Amino acid sequence: MKDFADEQLQVFLCHATEDKPIVRELYYKLVEDKVRPWFDEENLIPGQEWKVVIPKEVRKSHIVLVCLSKNSVNKFGYVQKEIKIALDIADEQPEGTIYIVPARLEPCDLPERLKHLHCVNLYEPGGYENLMKALNERAKY
Repeated sequence: MKDFADEQLQVFLCHATEDKPIVRELYYKLVEDKVRPWFDEENLIPGQEWKVVIPKEVRKSHIVLVCLSKNSVNKFGYVQKEIKIALDIADEQPEGTIYIVPARLEPCDLPERLKHLHCVNLYEPGGYENLMKALNERAKY
């Protein structure tokens, strides 16, 4: 695996509240692999205005990992807003830049607005390794 420490590759973990346990595991795995994930549970400081901080962190991130599950795909609320923010920022990226990575945590439908992107199935064997390929590719720019 690549050591991302020099690049300080930041990965924003977009997820539904109900998926926190599995996203927490993913967070620690990414930290172990020298990636700098941004996870609200770990990085949002008490007293901060999350509605201000989260869009800033999405914008600062090199990749937004949209963690998809039956919970997040069908949920109304802020997770949908985070996806919209990421899509707006993706429009500002050079063509071909890996910025949003849809990541299925379990078998589920891909939201219509993310169907143009190839997704990674983290629940399948080799899924995490495929994610790392995307991170390695993004670290090149």
